Amino acid sequence: MKIAIIGTGNLGKSIAKGLITNNAITSLYLTKRDLEGIKEFDGYKNVYLTTDNIEAVKQSDIIIFAIQPAHFEGILNDVKPFLSEKHVLISTITGFLIPKIEGIVGKDKFIIRAMPNTAIAVGKSMTCLCSNEQGEKRIKIAEAIFNRLGHSLSIPESQMQAATVVCASGIAFWMRLIRATTQAAIQLGFDAKEAQELAMFTSEGAANLLITNGNHPEEEIDRVTTPQGCTIEGLNEMEHKGLSSSLIQGMVASFNKINNIKKEQI
Repeated sequence: MKIAIIGTGNLGKSIAKGLITNNAITSLYLTKRDLEGIKEFDGYKNVYLTTDNIEAVKQSDIIIFAIQPAHFEGILNDVKPFLSEKHVLISTITGFLIPKIEGIVGKDKFIIRAMPNTAIAVGKSMTCLCSNEQGEKRIKIAEAIFNRLGHSLSIPESQMQAATVVCASGIAFWMRLIRATTQAAIQLGFDAKEAQELAMFTSEGAANLLITNGNHPEEEIDRVTTPQGCTIEGLNEMEHKGLSSSLIQGMVASFNKINNIKKEQI
């Protein structure tokens, strides 16, 4: 696949790393105003660094936009004259709706929105996808890209704001939970390195149990808890202190914030 990433910041670099690691490219153009920030990709086979967005578009079939929302409209207008019937446009820009993109480049273009998270750099992203009517004809291309970089799920655009909170912001939420587990392990006698190792791989195991077995979390919890045991004692104490309600309230707060951003853009 001939892919260009327009705006190779933190997310763009994560996508690029995932694409390169998983051999998902025929060619990859990475654009950034200051190439010093992406010099780590210099020298990779079939990877090209440029400050010229138009050149990247001309040389690619799939264009992934990973820029700041404030710059997106201007860049779309810049590249619009160079878009052809072959181009698939994939936007990772939060809150920039498909009708607004269509208003700039036209409804006849293949337009897809993707919401990956930074775990894409290690091939473990949970990426949500949606598209315009034309884009539905190319959604399998986006799924093929992002399934090589983790797991993808196609959803209505109306759910993309919520998906941003659950999947993109969710990385930070899970990091905080892992950090708290690490701190507890240190308090229980492990050194910092051991504590983080215990927390990381236990969380990975918990997720993989659900992925592999397809069970509800409570089913797996029931396998661990015993009457009057230490696990249920700990779980109940966490719930008394508001673990679940705090997590839910935090995610709802993030959702409200992203909706405010959306209103400001409109």
